[in-house]
Amino acid sequence: MLKDVEWAKDGTYIPGEEFSPERFFNDGLKNSCSFDLQLGYFSSATISVLAEGFATFIANGGVMRLIINQIVSEEDKEAIQKGVFGDVVDCMDLSDFESLRKTFDEYQNQFFRCLAYLISQNRIQIKIIKPKKHKGIAHTKTGQFRDDDTITSFTGSANFTINGLLYNIEEIKIDRSDSPDEMTQNRIKSQRAKFELIMNEQESDIEYLSPSQLETAVSSCYQDTAIEELLDVEKKLDRIRQERKAQKAIMGGDMVREDICLEEITPRFPYPSGPRKYQQQAFENWKNNKQKGLFAMATGTGKTITSLNCLLEIYKRYRYYKAIILVPTQTLVDQWIDECKKFDFSKIYTVYSKNPNWRDEIELLHLKEDFNRLNEEISFIIISTYSSFVRANVFPSLNSFPKNKTLLIADEAHNMGSKRVLDRMDSIKYLRRIGLSATPLRQFDDLGNQKINEFFGSTEGFTFEYSMREAIDNGFLCRYYYYPHIVRLNDTEMSEYLEISRKLSKFYNFDKDSFAQSNDILMALLLKRKRIIHKAQQKEVIFESILKERYKEMGNLKYTLVYVPEGNRSDSNADVFDTADTLSIDEESEHLIDRYTQIVCGISPKTTVCEFTSDSKDRSRILDDFACGKLEVLTSMKCLDEGVDVPRSEMAIFCASTGNPRQFVQRRGRILRKHKDKYRAVIHDLIVAPWISTAEDCYKMERNLLENELKRVRDFASLSENADYTYRELEDITSYYNLTIL
Repeated sequence: MLKDVEWAKDGTYIPGEEFSPERFFNDGLKNSCSFDLQLGYFSSATISVLAEGFATFIANGGVMRLIINQIVSEEDKEAIQKGVFGDVVDCMDLSDFESLRKTFDEYQNQFFRCLAYLISQNRIQIKIIKPKKHKGIAHTKTGQFRDDDTITSFTGSANFTINGLLYNIEEIKIDRSDSPDEMTQNRIKSQRAKFELIMNEQESDIEYLSPSQLETAVSSCYQDTAIEELLDVEKKLDRIRQERKAQKAIMGGDMVREDICLEEITPRFPYPSGPRKYQQQAFENWKNNKQKGLFAMATGTGKTITSLNCLLEIYKRYRYYKAIILVPTQTLVDQWIDECKKFDFSKIYTVYSKNPNWRDEIELLHLKEDFNRLNEEISFIIISTYSSFVRANVFPSLNSFPKNKTLLIADEAHNMGSKRVLDRMDSIKYLRRIGLSATPLRQFDDLGNQKINEFFGSTEGFTFEYSMREAIDNGFLCRYYYYPHIVRLNDTEMSEYLEISRKLSKFYNFDKDSFAQSNDILMALLLKRKRIIHKAQQKEVIFESILKERYKEMGNLKYTLVYVPEGNRSDSNADVFDTADTLSIDEESEHLIDRYTQIVCGISPKTTVCEFTSDSKDRSRILDDFACGKLEVLTSMKCLDEGVDVPRSEMAIFCASTGNPRQFVQRRGRILRKHKDKYRAVIHDLIVAPWISTAEDCYKMERNLLENELKRVRDFASLSENADYTYRELEDITSYYNLTIL
């Protein structure tokens, strides 16, 4: 009901604001039984922007009356004529709400059939008007939503077009019938009376037109500025100019001649040797799997290049490329841009917070697709963060390119299993799909894993898999030495830890080997436990001894990465959808990274170290300084996990214990990247292992938790050059808990 809607408190709706024209029309349509609308130019394409609200309105039996001017699109004209003359074919069942709603997202032609159907059934009445005796067009924008006893009236500047509702500097003002203000009530009554005069064809200054007198976009779009604005169509030269300008900005000024057409740049594989054998095999597997696939490839083996090679193969056959690439972080957006440029893919667009012009750029792409007079396929790559892609004001636009021709690439594909993406998954229409991840499976999320596998057509197993063992043995990743270090808690830490562990055991499901469904108490206990582990005093002692030994051996600490503990989130929430490059740094986390950085500084007055966080300025310069040895050590938390290329790193120290194995797998792969000056890598892993008495009720829980952590240790050791060291080093703790890592 209209009275239950949360309307804008000041009655004003502005594009881009929380209370936007788009929101107003959706709220009005969903909660009314009749809708009167008088406006200038009407675009049925805008109905797809308001798909959810309009579909609800139709499904609920809503009746609509439109007063429009004579300027419409070619498709609208055809639909209106079909409705008036009763020529309706293949209309969908309008009582089927879900099918109807999906129609607006995916099948624009079907909308025109529905429009014709509604006209023929008198569910929508349309009056076409223009002023008498003088040139011009009808341009009033006003209307009313009504239910049984409530009216919401509106006037404003916004056209019922995509630009008018979403992008232009426009506004809508509303009046409500439940207002006690007499002036408001008079405006609503006057508005209704004027509308009825026109619908009854009693307005003397207006000429009433038939559907045959409609002017279409094709014949009218280049007549004058006013019509051009109403049709939301740029002149061809202006569209090309704007697109080139946007591309020039993205390409960093590489384009120096405006008269060189971007389509002349021919995409090609970036290396003369061509794709590696396993990358070729990945393409063949994907092609044979109906162009769907989940690629499980170890970090450092070229997942990005493998997927872009699939896009390149499409280009070789069809002479176009169309791709939507989803990534978890802003850093990865920039990295993918660089990788695409290596292939000479020049039509690159970005959708994320750093690009305020993305709406205009994507709208230009749609215009070029929709008004392509030469029937030539356009090419594009759109790179978006997951968090941007799923937003209500973004998803319809990015999900409306040709479904049979556009390739969806999901980097770090485990993010597809997050709730916000899962809610959109069934609506994603693109048939060509590639999921990329070194660790595709989500921890403790069987449903999410199932959905991901189904979406990428990998229910029978990964479409292509290239393990870290294969990558090391074949020389694509470097060999490494692995040194685990058991960290003990002191008496004070142990006492507090034991108290928490006893409480946690009450939440532990021994049959499923996991904690019960999370609640505030459990989360608080897990966070307290995590803080004890991360702040363990012996960690700092061991950490310092590792650095001193390295300095004694090498004379410096060059090319060392230090992963510092994060203090602000429990491990059970470590496998969730993240919207930023790193966790926000709270006071505790800031203290920890500062403390470890100070320890590094204390090794030698000559040692150079830098904290690498999401707040770091000029991150590229920091990484360049690290690569050349100007900065010897980088201390970080989560910021180096995904999307940061540091092949020069030779030693990594994992000071952060976590229940999420993905973090460690990502970190190991980053250290093992090949570099011409790197022969071996070294990994130090600090493992907190409390000794719990067998008499304690929580003993079994602690044993199971340690066993899960040792799975990572076992994997790390098995691929290392010194596996025997791990077995000897952990012999005491594994014997105590009756565990094995062999």
